[in-house]
Amino acid sequence: VQLVESGGGLVQPGGSLRLSCAASGFTFSSSAMSWYRQAPGKERELVAAITSVGRIIHYADSVKGRFIISRDNAKNTLYLQMNSLKPEDTAVYYCNSPGSWGQGTQVTVSS
Repeated sequence: VQLVESGGGLVQPGGSLRLSCAASGFTFSSSAMSWYRQAPGKERELVAAITSVGRIIHYADSVKGRFIISRDNAKNTLYLQMNSLKPEDTAVYYCNSPGSWGQGTQVTVSS
């Protein structure tokens, strides 16, 4: 199993980023997927989760209305569209399939 995140970076408050997670080594189209994040000094938290067929399972209250999780099973790719970013969204964002993690991508929201 390999999960490779990309799309992180430095963005100003109010800006947007789209994270991607390229998956390989397992049947992506059969797997529920999730995005987690971990800020410095804090525990890793679940941000959003999606079923194998694209039904949304969960959004953290802190991102509802601002983040959108989606997937493209033809491309074996998971996405996280992040809008109206806030400084408190600063964290390393991780892609997750049951039992596996990516290496993470840093998102920094700062002016």
